[in-house]
Amino acid sequence: MKKIKALIAFVLCLTLASIFAPLTQVSARADELTIVWYPNESGADLKESREQISGLVEKATGKKVKNLTTTDYNIAIEAIASGQANLAFMGGQGYVQAHELNDKVVPLVVMSGKSGTLDDAVYYSWLNVLEKNADQYKDDKGEYSIDKIKGKKMSFVSESSTSGFVIPTSVIIDHFKDEKLEKEALMEGGKDKFFSEVMFGGSHQGSLFNVISGKADVAAACDTCVINYVEPVEGNLNEVGTVYQVRKDAEQPFDKNAGDRFVAIAVTPVLNSPFAVNTEKTDEETAKKLKELFTSKEFRDQVFISEKDKEAGKKGLFYAEEKNQFVEGEDSFYDPIRKLQ
Repeated sequence: MKKIKALIAFVLCLTLASIFAPLTQVSARADELTIVWYPNESGADLKESREQISGLVEKATGKKVKNLTTTDYNIAIEAIASGQANLAFMGGQGYVQAHELNDKVVPLVVMSGKSGTLDDAVYYSWLNVLEKNADQYKDDKGEYSIDKIKGKKMSFVSESSTSGFVIPTSVIIDHFKDEKLEKEALMEGGKDKFFSEVMFGGSHQGSLFNVISGKADVAAACDTCVINYVEPVEGNLNEVGTVYQVRKDAEQPFDKNAGDRFVAIAVTPVLNSPFAVNTEKTDEETAKKLKELFTSKEFRDQVFISEKDKEAGKKGLFYAEEKNQFVEGEDSFYDPIRKLQ
């Protein structure tokens, strides 16, 4: 398995090199910056938010900004690690992978928790099933459990997703200790495997859609990545057993699934995401200006969606919750994720 993964990585690097070759000169120019976005933040529905952020970056740095959207986690990780991008908004696992590829990639800022600090800087990973099938996943006490997910069709997000793969597989491995599972054993389905079938949605939206459409029995997804498309209708956000419904105004891939319901049968906290910077391709003065911008009141006021605007249907990348904001980040913050590998 390790040899196969090494071969895949080698081929991927060659492929990515050809994809990004035209961007090398762009990224190297002193008057330009490139921000790469994960598939979750690359949708058309978030274009306005991306452009708003790039506009503020242009104003703060005096440099032209290019938004690089992607359809694959690995492309975004390779872009920031190789220097084809200066900045990347990414999950903890993706950051750890990028830092391993190039230790010049470091957290510029990290989204805080509601306290305004890193003490409660978490979002949540869900394991979801259709509401009509939810009772199958209750134990003898009538409480939701992952005991019955063995043998089911499972959808993850990407191997490089923290909340869409690393955390869910860690939870499963810990829960089924007697199985003596390893992550590799959860990546493929089959008669002699833990899952009957395993698929990867490519994004949190894609993974959740796999269960909404009936393609998968269970799907991993995180709250912050799908909250623009769904809303809790029974129970509270980020609680086990909460029933969610696809919003009437949900965009692709949920635009034809308004009203469809699912239940989160497992909810696990995950370390918040950073804006990572490649310090090898981004000069110290520019990095300083970027940090000052992202941690400023101006950035929060203009970019974060207020509760009032949220209720009015406005969508964005970041939502204002009490005192949450971007704060200065450190590599060591992601050590807990490294320990899960």
